[in-house]
Amino acid sequence: MKKIVLIVNLLLACAGMTFAQTQTPAKTKAKPAATTAKAVTASPAKPATNAGPLKKDGTADMRYKANKDAAKAKPAGPLKKDGTADMRYKANKDSTKKKN
Repeated sequence: MKKIVLIVNLLLACAGMTFAQTQTPAKTKAKPAATTAKAVTASPAKPATNAGPLKKDGTADMRYKANKDAAKAKPAGPLKKDGTADMRYKANKDSTKKKN
């Protein structure tokens, strides 16, 4: 009787393994070609000011003093506790629009 139970368990285990291997992975929705083309052709992020040389990806190269000084510049309006510009105020919104 023990041998029969063991054989049945082995057969069920093998059958379970074969079903687990034949399951297809969940398909992800492919993005339309137009949106992926936009993402590829979109320009990289640009620094707030083009005070000095840029890296290949378009960001400021922080090895140069001109870029370091531009990064330290204070925003026009109030700041948050962490020191970044508080975008709830019009002065900060206007200053970012002018730079971009």
